[in-house]
Amino acid sequence: MRSPFRLGPACRAAMLGAAMLAPSHAAFGYRPFDSTDAAVAPLGEFELELGPLGVLRDGSDRSLIAPAYVLNLGLAEGWEAVLQGRGQEALSRAAHRTSFAGNALLLKGMLRDGVLQEKAGPSVATEFGLLLPGIHQESGVGATAAAIVSQHWSGLTMHLNLAAALTHEQRADLFLGAIVEGPSDWRVRPVAEVFVEREFGITTIVSGLVGAIWRVREDLSFDLGLREASLNGHAVSEVRLGLTFGWTAW
Repeated sequence: MRSPFRLGPACRAAMLGAAMLAPSHAAFGYRPFDSTDAAVAPLGEFELELGPLGVLRDGSDRSLIAPAYVLNLGLAEGWEAVLQGRGQEALSRAAHRTSFAGNALLLKGMLRDGVLQEKAGPSVATEFGLLLPGIHQESGVGATAAAIVSQHWSGLTMHLNLAAALTHEQRADLFLGAIVEGPSDWRVRPVAEVFVEREFGITTIVSGLVGAIWRVREDLSFDLGLREASLNGHAVSEVRLGLTFGWTAW
């Protein structure tokens, strides 16, 4: 979701408070991106994607994201449940307030096993569910649905995401994103992401991220992402730092 997608509504106030950790489609699920990959947790496996601290800069304003989380649980063969959200703290005196946003409950399922499942051809997945109300932000309930396609070539992996959502404010939202990763056999691999999101009649977001993922072992990775984005022509910067850890639940 991970993220497709990935991953609050695309309005300015939510953008600043949420540090762009989850666009309205709320389908992210793959750190440190807003988009996600076409893979799910195996049956009985639990995965935690945690951003213990993020920093957002918008001019002289600063916000902390502490924490951002995505919980993935393999429910059945080819299907996982996803619960996500984030805490955030506006550091500006005029807007000093703790809130919780980006909450979503999603299902992600495989439509076609492919390269990410060690089979031939592209991997194809879908992710859909509810955008849940937040605390001091994002009142109301929305919905999201996404399609994810992943393909791997020698030294390069790409994940394409297309999502449509009905935001908390009952507005239509479209998201198109792409992740590019370096060689999967490198212990530290470079990564990048671009996405465009349009909340009709409200905002357009164009975002780019560069970073790295350090795979410590099969079930533990650390990540770093540096993001620059334009929200209706307004520049916003963000630093993301986190980890992904998995274990067998049953």
